[in-house]
Amino acid sequence: MNRESPPPRTPYPSTEAGAHEQRRSGRGRRFLVGILAVVVLLAGGAWLAWTYFDPFGTRNVDRSPPVLLQSIQDMSRYQAAAGNFQVIVDLEKDAPFLPDALKGSRTLFVGVGSVDAYVDFSGLKDDAITISPDRTEVTVRLPRAQLERPNLDHQKSHVYARERGLFDRFNDMLSDNPADQQELYVLAEQKIAEAAQQSDLRARADKNTKLMLEGMLKSLGFTKVTIKFADEP
Repeated sequence: MNRESPPPRTPYPSTEAGAHEQRRSGRGRRFLVGILAVVVLLAGGAWLAWTYFDPFGTRNVDRSPPVLLQSIQDMSRYQAAAGNFQVIVDLEKDAPFLPDALKGSRTLFVGVGSVDAYVDFSGLKDDAITISPDRTEVTVRLPRAQLERPNLDHQKSHVYARERGLFDRFNDMLSDNPADQQELYVLAEQKIAEAAQQSDLRARADKNTKLMLEGMLKSLGFTKVTIKFADEP
């Protein structure tokens, strides 16, 4: 009997074919990685462009004209002391015939500012300075120290708390009224000026001025220096 021959075996792919297939697969992976890298770069660029070049953002353009110098004055006074102050302005506005929930406001404003104390030398008379014949003694008569207007710090001064009635809230939504803010600043300046008047700021300025003049005149060779104020005998 004739035996049937086994079916022919399928030949295995050659080594060259397998290497070619691997190269194709590697090129595909590199192509995919390249596409992903491009996508990431484009996304990052778009994010940076949106962050730094926001098309819907706004920018400030200062179109103010140059500052005009109106006058120059020679300073003839000595700033002898400065006081720093902080005040709380509690301003309440009531409507006599309406409840506070409907009409009225209460504002707490923190005012921060400084006051300078100075001695003005421009008004000294000819006999304000007396020198002895041997030029070893000198007597100086000075005016008392004065207080400058309060200099309110607009960066540190602020509204701390505010309560408003319903009508006031509605009115604030319709109009921006800077008069209320101005009133708070004026009240803060007034209170700081009163506090400076009641403090020892002027006395400190008088003392500092005397020490400054004594040191300066002694350095000029005077052995005895007397500083008096105009209201002293």
